[in-house]
Amino acid sequence: MEQEVKYIALKDLVLWTENPRDPIDPTAKDQDVVDRALSDPNLKWSLDKLCAEMGEYYDLSELPTVVYHKKVPVVYDGNRRVVLGKIKFGLVEVPEATDLVIPTFPHSIPCNVCDETIALRNVLRKHSASGSWHPLERDMFLYKFMREKKSSFLILAESTGIIEANPYLNQRFVKEEIFRDDVLGSLGFTVQEGRLYSVHNQQESRAILTDIAKKIELKEISTRRNRGKVVEVLDQVSQEIIEKNKDKGVHLAKVRFSKKVTKNAPKITKRSPKQDAELFGGKLYLQIGEVSDLYRDIVDLYNFYIAHKNHLSPSFPSIFRVALRLLCETAAGGTTRKVESYVAKNFANAKKDLSQDVKTTLSNQNVKELSMMQLLHTGAHNYKASSNVDQTIALSVIIGAMLTISHGREE
Repeated sequence: MEQEVKYIALKDLVLWTENPRDPIDPTAKDQDVVDRALSDPNLKWSLDKLCAEMGEYYDLSELPTVVYHKKVPVVYDGNRRVVLGKIKFGLVEVPEATDLVIPTFPHSIPCNVCDETIALRNVLRKHSASGSWHPLERDMFLYKFMREKKSSFLILAESTGIIEANPYLNQRFVKEEIFRDDVLGSLGFTVQEGRLYSVHNQQESRAILTDIAKKIELKEISTRRNRGKVVEVLDQVSQEIIEKNKDKGVHLAKVRFSKKVTKNAPKITKRSPKQDAELFGGKLYLQIGEVSDLYRDIVDLYNFYIAHKNHLSPSFPSIFRVALRLLCETAAGGTTRKVESYVAKNFANAKKDLSQDVKTTLSNQNVKELSMMQLLHTGAHNYKASSNVDQTIALSVIIGAMLTISHGREE
């Protein structure tokens, strides 16, 4: 098995329709893949963010992985960059409203050309643990391309459609701590020979799975709340169903969840408006006192910013960085040295309970234990650097997690 770097013209490269990021019909063409990337219905492509990350020019050191199918070079890894190149040179059609600021691109780019076995291994190594794939995409890739057995999570998803209907369930915590074999068994479900079985009838099965999904959506079951408790958190009606049927024999589960779709949708739709990220990663429940009061003041200020940001100066977000430093100093007891100790004591435990997606966001924004003090210090002395809203939001998320540990209200 060999790998070889070759320059290939963008016009000759073919986008991979079975990209685990967002697979579509294998017979689709490049235009179909680009249409999908621009509409981004599942928020998997983020082309505008990629443009910003790439800077002013295409980095030749970032090699797409390419496999020749007969004489056709198919891009197994690096599809997003190749999509931008095809848009840049008009090799595909895009709506007039497309506002991507694409960096300078060469007409031909160096590619890592290899056989499919190496390509698939490379794709798995680069994306499996990076946070760019959700658990369901990873499990599907392992089954489809690496010939591994279907996971129970994948079988549940395929049998019921519950993950597609409720995308927020597609997270590592749900796979490993809720929809795993022993917990499914306690709920009256079991996986046998690649199929899902249940002791409940169709209506009861749907009620229990719907109840679980709702509890996860409302964060009544999470990495911070009721962890390790599933049956106990369910509604009384669900618990009674489970108890009533616990000694019954299993039969093939016949429950199906449907994803809501918009009928007669145009081929390319206008990009949905961006959702403003949540400060601190969501609402915090803190002990009554100065830290809680300051936290609430910062949230109110952030809501004001969201409502009026079109009329405020670009440097306004730097106020939040100063406020976050003040919040940390208040939580730690008032001095910079105490903040250092506070971060050292709480950062690792706080990060441990975050989802893989959030951890990836922190990494992308350079929010690490060793960089925390520098980021907070920058916020007080450099308004230009601290106006980076995305980094400030990421910083607030880990601070929120630390405050939950040190000043969280007992439930």
